[in-house]
Amino acid sequence: MTKPFDSSHLPEVFRGSDARKAGLITASRLRGPSVRRLFQDVYTRADVEVTHELRCRGAALLAPPEAVLTGRSAATVQGVQLAKPHDPVEMVVPEKQRFGPIVGIKIRRTEVKPEESRPWNGIRIARRSRIALDLLLRLSPRKSGWVRRLRIGVPDLDQFMRAEKLTDLHLNGEFYGRRNRGIRLARHALRLSDPRAESPPESELRIVLAAGGITATPQLEVFSRTGHFVARLDLGDETYRVAIEYDGRWHNTPKQRAHDRKRRRRAEAEGWRFVIVTADDLANDFKGIVEAVWQARRGAFSPLTAPRPDQEEVRMARV
Repeated sequence: MTKPFDSSHLPEVFRGSDARKAGLITASRLRGPSVRRLFQDVYTRADVEVTHELRCRGAALLAPPEAVLTGRSAATVQGVQLAKPHDPVEMVVPEKQRFGPIVGIKIRRTEVKPEESRPWNGIRIARRSRIALDLLLRLSPRKSGWVRRLRIGVPDLDQFMRAEKLTDLHLNGEFYGRRNRGIRLARHALRLSDPRAESPPESELRIVLAAGGITATPQLEVFSRTGHFVARLDLGDETYRVAIEYDGRWHNTPKQRAHDRKRRRRAEAEGWRFVIVTADDLANDFKGIVEAVWQARRGAFSPLTAPRPDQEEVRMARV
């Protein structure tokens, strides 16, 4: 019986060619179960959890020193979890740099000023203002429509700004005075961004409404006529007293449904109407969401579907 290969002497992430030259592993062992391949010629031990940060370190072994880790990858390395473990590692390199293509690494060629990055694992990592910019520039060249790209980019930007305590005043200098491809979209996204948003679906819903000509404030607090706190809304159109709320899967528990009913009744007593949006609505019914809000503004309710049974006692529209 063949003795199992002990890989504990190997680094967490390494180049296979270097490990072979150093006598740490053979070519046949690199094809075995004791290691996992992250990229061509880059491996990790089988006992190591594959995270996006680990894959970024692996990509750094292949990249030239001038490469800059940025976008969702850099945000995740810095603690803002925008990238999933197996999402492409995002890098930018100078336009004249010959690097790639490499499966699993998304490489863009553009200028990055020296002050926009700092050393990291043998390459460089973008500073936070440059990360924010690349969260939007990564969506060019155009592969989908303007609104669709905003629905992807603004939620990332909202989360990053919220985590890093950034405002548009911190980022204006990075977004203006440059001519990168996609910069018009990035500037528009910055104007639409709001770090008060508490979840990506809420941010995306806000962009859907904005595309339909509706401005809504995230995490709007409602107070009674006597000045007492009543409720906090996902999104609120204060002029028309219309609340637009996203009900994700976590709203399906009996306890959460009961909490939502009480909170919404209190707000309704102060003259607010509700439009409730589900994940399926957000993914498939752009026009229905906008129409429901316009009808709620006019004092009507959406005829598209009836309220759910557990919401019958609350006057609200449901997309």
